[in-house]
Amino acid sequence: MATEKNITIKEAELVNNCPECFNQELKLSFYQKHTYNAFFHRTTPTVTHEIKCKTCYNIIYPVNWTEDIERVFDYYNKLVEPDKPAIRLTSLTLVLILVLVVLVAGGIYLLLAK
Repeated sequence: MATEKNITIKEAELVNNCPECFNQELKLSFYQKHTYNAFFHRTTPTVTHEIKCKTCYNIIYPVNWTEDIERVFDYYNKLVEPDKPAIRLTSLTLVLILVLVVLVAGGIYLLLAK
């Protein structure tokens, strides 16, 4: 079964006021989704973000953003460089491919040896 993880690719401390508690301790995080399986590891192009207040621990959703928070978010959104989408095969997959190639080659050799 594949497991999905959101890997942090960038974090930034914001000095904007929290719309809930009005303190100036916000944290902006960007995450990229990675899928792990027994046969491969996949880096997806999906990038998500989250703004969280470090005082009241509330997640600040885009509906509650002020214009200042939107401007800062747009700035940091341009700076984010996610990893390229890729699929990396695990050693288990490579061993299975090698065994399959050896079996096919052995079968062909036995058919031609007759």
